Amino acid sequence: MSFSVPFQIAIDGPVAAGKGTVSRLVADRLGFLYVDTGAMYRVAAMLALTKECSLDDGPAIAEIISQAKIEMNNPKEGEKDGRLTTVVVDGKDVSWEIRTEVVSKGASTIAVHPEVRSVLVKKQQQIASIQNVVMEGRDVTYRVLPEAQLKIFLTGDATVRAKRRHLQLQTRGQNTTFSEVYQAIVDRDTHDTERATDPLKKIPEAWEINTTDLSIEQVVDLIVNKVAAMRNQDDR
Repeated sequence: MSFSVPFQIAIDGPVAAGKGTVSRLVADRLGFLYVDTGAMYRVAAMLALTKECSLDDGPAIAEIISQAKIEMNNPKEGEKDGRLTTVVVDGKDVSWEIRTEVVSKGASTIAVHPEVRSVLVKKQQQIASIQNVVMEGRDVTYRVLPEAQLKIFLTGDATVRAKRRHLQLQTRGQNTTFSEVYQAIVDRDTHDTERATDPLKKIPEAWEINTTDLSIEQVVDLIVNKVAAMRNQDDR
């Protein structure tokens, strides 16, 4: 599908709702760039840790990432090793380096800093201004891409989301119990919805898709068909 202006699909939703996988597959089907905003916060945490900067120092971290060149690309041949996106920082592929537990925890810590969020939002908006994107996160529909043509809130039952995440962790060889994963999901939901800066929320104009009883393929089909219908409407 081709578009005369960049077409933006913004997807928000709680952890383990399937945002990453769905976004990656939708991007593949449409020939769009998949942008994982969470990966950018991981990059910020990785850079801060590498430079031994305190994760509580928002202004200092913002300065560090403002100087960094962060690129996100769809995986090319030779990069299809399970990653959803290829993340390059200052010319170095850090796609897996940012997926460690230490960096993940650091990302949650630094995400509360408004200075950090401001820098990363500008970088995300710049990416979406020059190409068709599927961008997912927790504040994309109203903070990052408020003018997106299609806004989606992807959600699902907490128990089902915990089962998905537990299976994912087991596949990666991580030894954890379902009850631990479920509690982590519940705690993350509370943290994301109650945080003072850009909390997780469904805006009125967002299309809510509950993935509890849907397969990944069904969700992808729904979104791709919606974009096709919107495109056909624009052509009339």
